[in-house]
Amino acid sequence: MTSKDSKLGFVVAGLLLGILMASMDNTIVVTAMGTIVGDLGGLESFVWVVSAYMVAEMAGMPIFGKLSDMYGRKRFFIFGLIFFMLGSALCGTAETITQLSIYRAIQGIGGGALVPIAFTIVFDIFPPEKRGKMGGLFGAVFGLSSIFGPLLGAYITDYISWHWVFYINLPLGLLSLIFVSIYYKESRTHIEQKIDWAGAFTLVGAVVCLMFALELGGQKYEWSSTPIISLISGFALLMIAFLIVETKASSPIISFAMFKNRLFAGSTIVALFYGAAFMASTVYIPIFVQGVYGGTATNSGLILLPMMLGSVVTAQVGGILTTKMSYRNIMVLSGIIFLIGMILLSTLTPETSRWLLTLYMIIVGFGVGFSFSVLSMAAIHNFGMEQRGSATSTSNFIRSLGMTIGISIFGTIQRSGFTDQLTKAFSGMGSMFIGKEMGDARSILSESARDSIPQAVLTKITDALSISIVHTFMWALVPAGLAFLFVFMMGSDRMKIAKGTSTGKSA
Repeated sequence: MTSKDSKLGFVVAGLLLGILMASMDNTIVVTAMGTIVGDLGGLESFVWVVSAYMVAEMAGMPIFGKLSDMYGRKRFFIFGLIFFMLGSALCGTAETITQLSIYRAIQGIGGGALVPIAFTIVFDIFPPEKRGKMGGLFGAVFGLSSIFGPLLGAYITDYISWHWVFYINLPLGLLSLIFVSIYYKESRTHIEQKIDWAGAFTLVGAVVCLMFALELGGQKYEWSSTPIISLISGFALLMIAFLIVETKASSPIISFAMFKNRLFAGSTIVALFYGAAFMASTVYIPIFVQGVYGGTATNSGLILLPMMLGSVVTAQVGGILTTKMSYRNIMVLSGIIFLIGMILLSTLTPETSRWLLTLYMIIVGFGVGFSFSVLSMAAIHNFGMEQRGSATSTSNFIRSLGMTIGISIFGTIQRSGFTDQLTKAFSGMGSMFIGKEMGDARSILSESARDSIPQAVLTKITDALSISIVHTFMWALVPAGLAFLFVFMMGSDRMKIAKGTSTGKSA
């Protein structure tokens, strides 16, 4: 191995560690969520621990992508690492669900730089014939993070403390920082552009208004109340303002011109719906296992393992297939498998056996794994180095937008359904069984608390939780189905390698 290859290996290792850290953090938190909420309380606010990270990450993606095109990838990747580690350290000290949500937002700002810039660097430093393999490798890291995340998160939560699920990011981030800082030498050729701050603020503001409306509507405020109507109006006005700003900006935060490219537009829209549908399974399967089946966080972490193993396999396979098949044909296969898996999840009941649920998760994992590598490669396929940062960040931004809106909508659906089912279940019983704690996760997600609840009452609670989660999976079929339909918009492009060359832009 030459000195150059050795340095390149350290760069790849640093980038992989950064992606692993950022993506694993979500799976660790999701697995530990039952215990975290059982400790801190606030089932009604738990989705903000996940969505606060996503909103901040989403806000940073297009900005950091544009900045990396202008001033270089390295400095902003390092910035993301430092900010992410700072947020992780703060999360470990959180004493309330509100504090944790705020600190997660700080993490999200760092995460907004890590994933899109890492993918862009790969396309910068590798020739076309190696991009499929590397894209598959980087895509597989998302699956690997989902394997190690649940297992590591479950073990730490059960045997140490949930606070340490955040501290584990620090050594990973430090290694990534050392490798990239020392070994990555990038080109100094960059293009000066203006940052579209107006576009960034209006879009993020619109999404935040929508999320608050979905979170607070029907719970703290009536849907017809002034605060909710104001939030929905704010969303509409800011979204209109965003569209107007983007048509006039000299260097828009999200370039509508990119969407004239069929492959980019199709893959980005598919990523939007994949993100929304996949979040339903990632968030609510652990809650289902811990709340309905009962047990510790380790149970919910292990139950996700088959799904994530499946996603690792197809992420790697998908990257390799990009030189043999069109992106569209790969994603057609992905969409069929993913849709079948989500349909199966919508049939769950408390009587569903563990092995059958495991089979369902494997199918979902096989389906979604392709998207981790293939959609990112498709989005960047037709763009040169001067636009790759923007293209990658826009694609990841749209996926995160789907995940963010999805978790807010599904959180509202599940919470509303759970409340309705509890009301029906206990409408004919005495008030002695209907305590404030029945609306709190401590009653169903804490193993010790479950032991103190009469079996007849516990059965009604778990049945209510099961119905509400299954109802949520049924709604998740909508974005899963739309993702499959929009796959056909992607065209017939595939990774083409010029014979006898090792450099150059893929056709």
